[in-house]
Amino acid sequence: MIDLYTAPTPNGWKASVTLEELGLPYKVHAINLVENEQKQPAFLAINPNGRIPAIVDREAGDFAVFESGAIMLYLADKVGDGRLLPRDPKGRSRVEQWLMFQMGGLGPMQGQANVFFRYFPEKIPAAIDRYQNETKRLYTVLDGRLAESEWLADDYSLADIANYCWVRIRGWSGVDSSDLKNLERWIAAMEARPAVQRGCEVPETGGSLPDDDDEEALARVAEGARKMLQT
Repeated sequence: MIDLYTAPTPNGWKASVTLEELGLPYKVHAINLVENEQKQPAFLAINPNGRIPAIVDREAGDFAVFESGAIMLYLADKVGDGRLLPRDPKGRSRVEQWLMFQMGGLGPMQGQANVFFRYFPEKIPAAIDRYQNETKRLYTVLDGRLAESEWLADDYSLADIANYCWVRIRGWSGVDSSDLKNLERWIAAMEARPAVQRGCEVPETGGSLPDDDDEEALARVAEGARKMLQT
């Protein structure tokens, strides 16, 4: 059994979608980020960085793993049958390259787009443009790859899961992808996968991001995010 400590964020979904795709049994522990549960001693004993997601593999002597990409690799290796992560060195490398693309590029850039577009009370146009434009550039890189291949690393893999979990909230980041036809085709294919659908509903208490016309809900989300940014 895997204990999953998570919240409804792109990085959290990366772990839960991977678990669903691999068919591994897991128990969800929802972490309330606004209440700073991720900074409490019990959680810091699992992840000293105080961020979600994290897992504890009870079958492996309560082995803890933090950082979403590391969790994905660990789970695929645990199953070890080549699903989501090929066993040959070149195939594995292709997956890891696009996984690192998300971790080192798309996640940080789109995360900053969220901060400046949604969360900061002061709107700084230069910062908003900078991070939205860079996120769109990275989407364009994905689109170019997807013009050549159905999936990012030839076959469906961790690479697709990691990048999709960020791309799926593109509207929240204020980034339009409607002109990227290959990316849009891939998004539709990802959305149609039952395991992806289930994983993106974890934790059940998470709810969805509010619509732009729900100003009260937007204000609550922004306030909560600002609290997290300060810790």
